[in-house]
Amino acid sequence: MNHELLSRELAADDPWRLDGNPFERERHTQMLRLSLHQGSITNALEVGCAAGAFTERLAPSCQRLTVIDVVPRAIALARRRMKEPPHISWIVSDVQLFSTDELFDLIVVAEVLYYVGDIAEMRAAVRNLVRLLAPGGHLVFGSARDANCRRWGHAAGAETVIAMLNETLIEVERLECRGEAINEDCLLARFRNPVSGS
Repeated sequence: MNHELLSRELAADDPWRLDGNPFERERHTQMLRLSLHQGSITNALEVGCAAGAFTERLAPSCQRLTVIDVVPRAIALARRRMKEPPHISWIVSDVQLFSTDELFDLIVVAEVLYYVGDIAEMRAAVRNLVRLLAPGGHLVFGSARDANCRRWGHAAGAETVIAMLNETLIEVERLECRGEAINEDCLLARFRNPVSGS
């Protein structure tokens, strides 16, 4: 089960080398650039915080930030790292089930959706995220490519989810991030919700 896999991976310190790996630092730098293309953010949602490496970079530019992760340990690690600033809400939730009346002008979801299960579950997660995105809001997505994700035993990765997002949202920018290792190969993309005049 993918939740058990995530829990096991999070038992290690910096399990994905998000703090120490040059590839991961560059990936986070590009994700932050995509996220802050219009300056500071009023209300953001980060889906999947791991131990808070990206949260730490995004939070200072957000008036309000909601962070969700399906693994309680991830939320605990990120909260400890961030020292609990008052503008961040921490919620243990599955991306498919997360619900709120709030709409977000920025949603960031990276290296998460391939964990949700099969293609139908990925599509349900994408539908839920699109529902939470404010008119004119932006969604920043990142993932390892389909080939790597399938090699790891997941149903799909970046190319499949980007195609799903393009069914509803407008893709504004896409870039590749590559490192030296075979697993260090991902796509990042920024989408805009077209339901506005902007």
